[in-house]
Amino acid sequence: MRAASALATAMVMARTTGAFYVMGGVLGLLITAVAPGHEGNRPLVGSAAAVAVLLGVSLLIWGPRLRHSVHHGYVAVATVLVTIAVHWFPNVIGAITLAAFYVFVAADAAIFFAWRWTAAHVTFAVVLCLWVVPSRGLPWWSGIIPAGITVGVGIVVGILTRMASDADIDTLTGLLNRRGFDRALNSAITHAGRSGQSLALVLVDLDRFQKINDHLGQRAGDAVLQRVTDTWSELLTPGQVLARWGGDAFALMLPGTTEQAAILLTEQLRSAISTGCSAGVTSWQPGESGSLLVSRADVGLYRAKQAGRNRTVLESSRQVPLAVELREAIDSGALDVHYQPIVSLGEDGAKAVGVEALLRWSPNAQPDVTTEGLIRVAEEYDLISDLDELVLRKACSDAARLQTTFAQLDLTLNVNVSGLELAESDYAERVSGILADTGWPAEQLVLEVTESELAAESQTAIANLHSLRDRGVRIAIDDFGTGYSSLSRLATIPSDILKVDQSFVAAIRSGTPAPPLLGVIAALGKSLDMQVIAEGVETEYQAAVLTELGFALAQGYHYSDSHPVSELISDMNDSRGLVAGSAAKGFSSEGWIPLEGNGFDSEELGQRS
Repeated sequence: MRAASALATAMVMARTTGAFYVMGGVLGLLITAVAPGHEGNRPLVGSAAAVAVLLGVSLLIWGPRLRHSVHHGYVAVATVLVTIAVHWFPNVIGAITLAAFYVFVAADAAIFFAWRWTAAHVTFAVVLCLWVVPSRGLPWWSGIIPAGITVGVGIVVGILTRMASDADIDTLTGLLNRRGFDRALNSAITHAGRSGQSLALVLVDLDRFQKINDHLGQRAGDAVLQRVTDTWSELLTPGQVLARWGGDAFALMLPGTTEQAAILLTEQLRSAISTGCSAGVTSWQPGESGSLLVSRADVGLYRAKQAGRNRTVLESSRQVPLAVELREAIDSGALDVHYQPIVSLGEDGAKAVGVEALLRWSPNAQPDVTTEGLIRVAEEYDLISDLDELVLRKACSDAARLQTTFAQLDLTLNVNVSGLELAESDYAERVSGILADTGWPAEQLVLEVTESELAAESQTAIANLHSLRDRGVRIAIDDFGTGYSSLSRLATIPSDILKVDQSFVAAIRSGTPAPPLLGVIAALGKSLDMQVIAEGVETEYQAAVLTELGFALAQGYHYSDSHPVSELISDMNDSRGLVAGSAAKGFSSEGWIPLEGNGFDSEELGQRS
């Protein structure tokens, strides 16, 4: 009852109603010109037919830009024009013939308007028909047949139209559903490709909507969705398509709109409702498919949630050259993986217990891009799966080579995993396959995922974590302390290691007390029986403070820079003891030797693979 059909788009309405007008006007002009008789007012009827032609042409040209409500006026005017023609036609037989045009009115209303509006238009046409036909001197019952046909056509067309389009309509809100939106999006992309018009896409998710259903019931949740739909629909202009993407998610297609304009509109939509919402915005580039456009907007929505919800994140489509170069680098294996040590802290000095794999690449399209930026591009353009697999496979192969060369070392290998990959149902199986191919033991692999990604509460991600741990792989929560997980939730996450974000370590300065939170985190790890690694250690003082606080593991430029596996092996082969030189050469066959005062920037430690 809330919507007409999936056909009720500005373009289809304009073309159909315009065609009805032009057809009716041309036929009216023709029959007025050839019909005999001197009754009525032939010039007036001809003028009405000419007006119908002009209105039809105006709809065909400007109709797609008109609001949905304006079409009600066009249908009502058509009913009045038919009535004028019937009343003033030069002869009675022609007048009865023209009464058939009321069927056009019923068909148009039934196709495009909700049932209540269809009933209103058909009733208006029937009332005028029952009045105007007898007004030509015919019996009172003479209008029943054309009126009855008008009602019958309206009902049949309305039923058939809705049966054909129900699969594309969300029954609760009356908006297009996901299937209907996909069709509309593909059509818009085709039109944009021909016309060169811009096209923006927004995915919106109501924040914490599940709590409304849980606390107030599903009926209250449905009422919220309907209220949001009505509010947002009033703010949109003709051609802009709002759809219910599923659950509490909405999709908004904006033809002829730039990314910045889409962001401004999204902010207006957010301010118009009392419920917070997160949104991802992107725009279409020539050659892109609808699925790629949607996936990029979905990445923006995902990041908006990770950043704290109730905000809009732009995933720009203007990084295509970098994405193409990244695709070529992945295919050719041109990406480098460097390794930074993880050391144990003890009275006898720092000893190597593991290495973390770090992605290193300098693309021609954007030489200064950070590793985090590369990850974002990979996620935007659906390259993250291949990139993660390449890094993990290369890291496992290098670690196996290192372990074979120096059997006395018992190192763990830490590799970062994208939150999007972790949410894939077959991720655990893919990891197992790589371990089998490279020969690296599952017990010596640590997969790192950021705390904020774990906070997304993906059941698939949690299931993958359990599956990986059952196979011997250990899980580390990276950048701990900067995400949004509660302590109670942290206790339920299947994980083994906490990696303290480097911002906490950077707060350790000579002559000042150690940050209290570091001691709390160390105690938390001990109470949860989890190892704790301090990232970003740059000075001997920081290392000493961490040791005093009870940290057993650390990582940072104080111990060594990251470098390729070939350098590790070369340095270790050159000397059985200390390898002199810069921080990039601080490895010995006995362990990692602390190097002081190297002055390296600690930000690189936070880069993800």
